[in-house]
Amino acid sequence: MIQDSLNDFNSSTRQDSLAQIAREETFPSIRPIVNAHAHTFYSFNYKGYSPTRFAVEAKREGLEMGGIVDFDVLDGLEEFWSASRLLDLKACIGIESRVFVPEFADREINSPGEPGISYHMGTGFTTTRIPQEAQIFLDTMRSTSAERNLAMVARVNEFLSPLLLDYNKDVLPLTPNGNATERHLCVAYARKAAAMYPVEEDLRKFWSEKLGVAPADIKELPEGRPITDLIRAKTMKQGGVGYVKPDSGSFPNMAEMNQFVLLCGAIPTFTWLDGCSIGEQSIEELVEVGRSTGVAAFNIIPDRNYTPGQSDQKLENLKQVVQLTQDLGLPLLGGTEMNSPGQKFVDDFSSAELAPLQPVFIRGSWILHAHSTLQRDTGMGYLSDWASNQFSDTTTKNEFYATFGELYSPRGEKRLKEALHSEMSAGEVTELARQVMSA
Repeated sequence: MIQDSLNDFNSSTRQDSLAQIAREETFPSIRPIVNAHAHTFYSFNYKGYSPTRFAVEAKREGLEMGGIVDFDVLDGLEEFWSASRLLDLKACIGIESRVFVPEFADREINSPGEPGISYHMGTGFTTTRIPQEAQIFLDTMRSTSAERNLAMVARVNEFLSPLLLDYNKDVLPLTPNGNATERHLCVAYARKAAAMYPVEEDLRKFWSEKLGVAPADIKELPEGRPITDLIRAKTMKQGGVGYVKPDSGSFPNMAEMNQFVLLCGAIPTFTWLDGCSIGEQSIEELVEVGRSTGVAAFNIIPDRNYTPGQSDQKLENLKQVVQLTQDLGLPLLGGTEMNSPGQKFVDDFSSAELAPLQPVFIRGSWILHAHSTLQRDTGMGYLSDWASNQFSDTTTKNEFYATFGELYSPRGEKRLKEALHSEMSAGEVTELARQVMSA
């Protein structure tokens, strides 16, 4: 099927299928919904979506903007950018990793059970042609991740014996370019166990004994979300045999990752879990630590921050942090991740809980789409020298990028490129966007 070929590990196959879909398919009208944080198969997507497949599905859903984010790599950047141009999809590309925050060394932030460790992002990457210093940092993120995985597999293998993973044979074939995550490891263990114990009763008994839970608590064999989450929780997370408590040397400092992002012409981006940790309860202090070394945008996964029909503390935390982003002028992005089975393709922005916040997420997506468009070819992005010279305050800057992002769509790329140059004023760029889209 053409849908499956969009996820093929062969890039030419994906390109051919995309070209066919672009020629033959009619897409629905754009709706005021976004997913600016979807992982692809370059880190882990539970549906196996490639950057191309996510772009196609974003168009089929009528997303105002679609954005991909992968752990530790920019492998999907050029593919997603090209697909978004062909499909006329507003887009942005990001990277996610974990960092150490020295000022919060004794406080848990958004990586449960790991004081001082924070999931952190860069958003609005537009090219893989990056400075050598940045490339070294990026290569180190990839290699360090692989080293952690190999060490974890060795420890978990000993615990799960006779179930033994061969990292090269059992794990890497699950990835298109060798960047495996913990979720790949969980799927690999689940599949190998199913091959070893083809009778479900035997498989259930194996996992029950190894993971220390009742057989009735082993659900959705062989590799559904409950069992893979259980494998991860019992073997790879805090308290598990494969877990090693990180320290200040396990991950780069937040300031170092911010410098990498800035060198790439992208935007250092803070991430939020749900406001329940000690660290996130001091969110103003935490954000200021990030802003001091370059953080200029904010990311939230909305779906984990509320329970439909309930007005609880998480929802109150969500409202407060969204207000904080607006008070500080931090463009806000959101999405569903899609790196765990069952997660939505796009948030329910019509829900009573998210509807009041919808305009903020839409506006943030416009800003990042505008940044990406203007940074890609002319270096006129959100944190560029051009922007510094044009805008005296963040409010005016946000207004410009939001306006451009709302007006401009990739179908105008050829006309925009022909006329756009870095000597133009912000007003002239806005007027050009109007002219391009009305032509």
